[in-house]
Amino acid sequence: MSGLSRFTLSRSPFSVHSLCRTYASKSRAPHPNAVPLEKAIAMLKAYEVGRPQQTIELHVQCAPEKGQPPIRGSCILTRPFKSDTRVLVFAEGEKAKEARAAGADIVGGDELVNKVREDEVKFDKCLSTPEMLPKVAKIARMLGPKGLMPTVNKGTVTSDIAEAIKFSKSAHDFRADKMLIVHTGVAKIGFTDAEILDNIQKVMVSIRENSRGKNKFVSRVHLSSTQGPGIQITDA
Repeated sequence: MSGLSRFTLSRSPFSVHSLCRTYASKSRAPHPNAVPLEKAIAMLKAYEVGRPQQTIELHVQCAPEKGQPPIRGSCILTRPFKSDTRVLVFAEGEKAKEARAAGADIVGGDELVNKVREDEVKFDKCLSTPEMLPKVAKIARMLGPKGLMPTVNKGTVTSDIAEAIKFSKSAHDFRADKMLIVHTGVAKIGFTDAEILDNIQKVMVSIRENSRGKNKFVSRVHLSSTQGPGIQITDA
């Protein structure tokens, strides 16, 4: 069965072409079937009836200035939809004890650097104390491409390790791909409309913080779900 055959197209205002998830395009004109955000949420909920755990995804095409740093960021969602974030902390001595007490999943010093180098541990976010940073720098080529290398600018190199862990556990991270599109989950279908709207608005604000004052930094926004179509939004 094709991916499109599971949809009842006769009940949808979308054509087969518009159901294709092609988020990258040179055209900035809105799709003729683009809808307001609240209507898009209602449509995706209709497609996902009986599947409250399906994820709602946001796809944002950005148009940054030439030479701008990579588009990425973090924000605290009104209602988080992930609860299994694994946080790794490079720390030793008292800071290691603080990290464990604060709920870090993996904590260590030199031996942990070696385990990460050998790809023996799996984690979603990475923190480091300033003292451990020179040792962590030895595996920067492994962590950097994955967006996991701790840096002072991102707040992931810090002496206040307990607060950083708390933020990392609750923060929602995103980054743009090579096509300058941010693809990120934002909520579950079972969330209320208000919770979904709030989460989307929090992410959009954080994405626009990368704009450096450019007015048309965001050129297109689509919303989709696990089995639903990609819907262009007119007012995100």
